[in-house]
Amino acid sequence: MKSLPLKLGLVLIAILFTVNSNAQDFQGVAYYQSKTTVDLDNWGRGQMSEQQKKMIMERMKSMLEKTFVLTFNKFESTYKEEERLEAPGQGRGFGSFMSSFTGGAQYKNVKDQQILQEQEFFGKQFLINDELKSLEWKMGSETKQIGQYTCFKATAIKKVDEFDWRSMRRRDRDKDEKKDADKASDSTKTTDPMDEIEVPKEIEVVAWYTPQIPVNQGPGEYWGLPGLILEVSADRTTILCSKIVLNPEIKEAIDKPSKGKEVTKQEYNDIMKKKVEEMREMYGGRRRGNFRRN
Repeated sequence: MKSLPLKLGLVLIAILFTVNSNAQDFQGVAYYQSKTTVDLDNWGRGQMSEQQKKMIMERMKSMLEKTFVLTFNKFESTYKEEERLEAPGQGRGFGSFMSSFTGGAQYKNVKDQQILQEQEFFGKQFLINDELKSLEWKMGSETKQIGQYTCFKATAIKKVDEFDWRSMRRRDRDKDEKKDADKASDSTKTTDPMDEIEVPKEIEVVAWYTPQIPVNQGPGEYWGLPGLILEVSADRTTILCSKIVLNPEIKEAIDKPSKGKEVTKQEYNDIMKKKVEEMREMYGGRRRGNFRRN
């Protein structure tokens, strides 16, 4: 983490003098709206009508737009999707397939550097237990107001998990064939859906955090800044805090999730790769391996 700009340093010093002496009892609850955009023209090669696009987006809405609740104290947090009823017809087809890659309840401990994530994958329950990795944040002096909080900007380059559906996109076949001359002759179309997907190796993350809430917590896997992260923009996904309750009258227990077979992140990815290979064979795909990385 780079040295703090003078303006931000002064803000942090002021906050340190006003932090409640009973910090060990501190708890907060933050509500986040997460939205992921999809370029249907890219997937449909511009052949879908506006009505078809609208229908598909409505069916995928429950996957692309979610509300999460972050319950946090000084060192621990849980991040869970807010439960809601799903409208008829939502989540079918491609949306239903991609929803298999989304996680359940998540627990972070920034002191012990631990992250626990419940994950259901094709009917099987897993508990991913891994080291909490930090990003190399570059902190600036640019500010903006989010609600009643003054937020500072920070940026980082993040390696993308190869099964992160939020960054999956249709592979550019023409581009690949220009790079690999030996594939130029293999231009026959396939019905293998895995063959159409690629994931970037890295993306830029832009975060806005407020030193007015001096905890290094944030939504999802994001953390490590001198203040609660209220907004994150990562590739095509934006996560924005809509409401914060500090020291609620009734405090919620921040418990570690415990459901599922315990595995590391790498072990879980290996299980997913095996399942993807089975699906490729089922669809008759000729190419083997993981999702392509561009």
